[in-house]
Amino acid sequence: MSKQSATRFVLHRAARLLSSGGIVAYPTEAVYGLGCNPLDPDAVLRLLAIKQRSIGKGLILIASRFEQVEPFVTIPNDEVRQRIDASWPGPNTWLLPAKPDTPRWLRGNHHSLAVRVTAHPMAAALCDAFGGALVSTSANTSGRPPARSALQARIRCPGIDLVINGATGGAAKPTAIRNALTGDTLRAG
Repeated sequence: MSKQSATRFVLHRAARLLSSGGIVAYPTEAVYGLGCNPLDPDAVLRLLAIKQRSIGKGLILIASRFEQVEPFVTIPNDEVRQRIDASWPGPNTWLLPAKPDTPRWLRGNHHSLAVRVTAHPMAAALCDAFGGALVSTSANTSGRPPARSALQARIRCPGIDLVINGATGGAAKPTAIRNALTGDTLRAG
């Protein structure tokens, strides 16, 4: 089996798992991420339990293109749209106003949601294989260092259903998180 065929097979398997409530670890720009279907509350709650993370903190959604996160967030004006469009795809996560029907299990105790259109080829391909945005949070328990390899993801996050082997994007730190309305940086990249 060629490397390309093997990758397609793994992505197809991952998409099936995600559609049936599974949790997948995969490489992102800097670290391994944990992902699941953002509209499956049981999957999200299981992911939060694996991470030992409070639901109140909220989560990040990644996508291969803006249309995949558009159902969850509002772009208040053209200036904000231009600001985020200029940074995507890429290692930039933006806090945008959450649409009223965005589930609490995604936004936590906030009225905003963190979203990113990723340039990482495997993460983007996973979103495309799944057919939409995915929850994306670092593969670790809260307060512990994030996994930077497939092996570390498997060891640090028992209970995940699949680990996709691949190289991270090489960034030293997780992506920057900025408030799209103000431009303020909440986490430096």
